[in-house]
Amino acid sequence: MNEQRKAILDMLAEGKITAAEAEQLIAALGRDQPPSASSPDARPKGKAKYLRVLVDTVEDGEPGLVNIRVPLQLLRAGVQLAALIPAQALDRANTELGKSGVPIDLTQLKPEQLEALVEHLDELTLDIDQPDAKVRIFCE
Repeated sequence: MNEQRKAILDMLAEGKITAAEAEQLIAALGRDQPPSASSPDARPKGKAKYLRVLVDTVEDGEPGLVNIRVPLQLLRAGVQLAALIPAQALDRANTELGKSGVPIDLTQLKPEQLEALVEHLDELTLDIDQPDAKVRIFCE
């Protein structure tokens, strides 16, 4: 516990401030301090520019790396363009995607959903069947 928080809690224990005042002071301390490097919120806030997909594998004793960096503006533009496609074409595209094993409903893509996903995606690590492989998906 840092000294400032301890001082606030001491003032609360001594009755010098109310619980509500202590809560406000502690909240203010949290806003003033930068996040630690190990914190999941350590990624600089602001508009993310890229979606990164990193795959580290070892196959037949050889290390492999897949490093995909997609501009989020491209994804945003794609979602907006999907809104311009006629419903019949979207239904046909959905059918073909389903036949290919890609269960995505293009009629459900909305720009605000993409923004909400990007806003909440700091880093995602996926488990896969290979014990010596790692997949990371994050925005930067």
